[in-house]
Amino acid sequence: MSFSAEAVRDRFPGLATPWALLDNAGGSQMLGTSIDRVREAFLTSNVQPGGTYPASALAAERTDAATRAWARCVNAADPREIVFGASTTQLLQNLSRAIEPSIRPGDEIIVCEADHESNIGPWLRLEARGATIKWWRVHPENFELSLDDLSRLLTPRTRLLAFGHVSNLLGHVNPVKEAVRRAHEAGAKVVVDGVAFAPHRKVDVRALGADYYVASLYKIYGPRVSLLYGKLDLLQALAPINHFFLPADKLPHKLAPGGLNFELVHGAGAVPEYLASLDFDAVAAHESALAERVLSFLRGRVKIIGRPNGGLDRLPTISFAIPGRDAAELPPRLDVHGIGIKSGDFYARRLCDALGLTARGGVVRASFVHYNTLEEADRLIAALDEAITRTEGR
Repeated sequence: MSFSAEAVRDRFPGLATPWALLDNAGGSQMLGTSIDRVREAFLTSNVQPGGTYPASALAAERTDAATRAWARCVNAADPREIVFGASTTQLLQNLSRAIEPSIRPGDEIIVCEADHESNIGPWLRLEARGATIKWWRVHPENFELSLDDLSRLLTPRTRLLAFGHVSNLLGHVNPVKEAVRRAHEAGAKVVVDGVAFAPHRKVDVRALGADYYVASLYKIYGPRVSLLYGKLDLLQALAPINHFFLPADKLPHKLAPGGLNFELVHGAGAVPEYLASLDFDAVAAHESALAERVLSFLRGRVKIIGRPNGGLDRLPTISFAIPGRDAAELPPRLDVHGIGIKSGDFYARRLCDALGLTARGGVVRASFVHYNTLEEADRLIAALDEAITRTEGR
């Protein structure tokens, strides 16, 4: 079992640069076939679907084809379970609005401290309906989420559990199937944020059992569009949030106010075919080697925010802090080496607050995906060695 990053890099035109692009958790490079499709849509079907004339029919056909492709990719039972939107943040805000009318005073909602704010803020809004918010906290020493802690939070009044498949700071693969099982036993529905997981591993929503699952396709080698999966019966039961005169049961329109970016959806339709060509076991082994290469250098030199060792349940999203220094000091020192990384809270502000990182600018984060190479990891290490030494000696 082996994987060659070099063998796939020519599929990504944006990699034709001298820079080592290691900010992939913020957005991956786009497949050439996806870029081609976006251009194709603008040239040949840049009209509204729904008409009988050829370009309009083609626009509808392309959107339907992309929807079916992504339904197969994530193993949805029905294409109607797929809703596209401009971003995961928007989709979760829309989902919250659609769930809101069903919330009653005393209903309990569990949110996760490790999550991106997109999967926290929309649920906190439901306090205005009388919901009680509970927090699934991260252990401050080992950065883990405890299933026992979750079980203590769950009660017969729990309506919803919202948490991430992977934290975009910590890189840990969380025990989704078991968390979903425990939540379902308590009678709760589950929203899983898969944004930080889906670029690295195969997503199977039915195997996970999640009621709702979101992913940002521009972090999975496509254009800037995102995806919401929901079990069909649950989506059909949600309150519509689109125009009053549209059918209240029509999917995805009831959950897609303003319509779709049809050209981007068509572009995103190229991604599932590429993902199907990958051996994800080999990808996981390659990415684990990337993570361990960098983590082995960082151990003992900085404070690693997350598990300090590589492994199949530890994605190559690596965050760290230099005690006593602001995180923003480091990335500019890597720019001169042609290495692109960033610092900040990466919208995981509540986790940074809880870990006492916000006052120092959050974390420095380097994030790899399968097209990154060990040579790029070594370039990062050499640049970090120089930059950290300069920072410590300043």
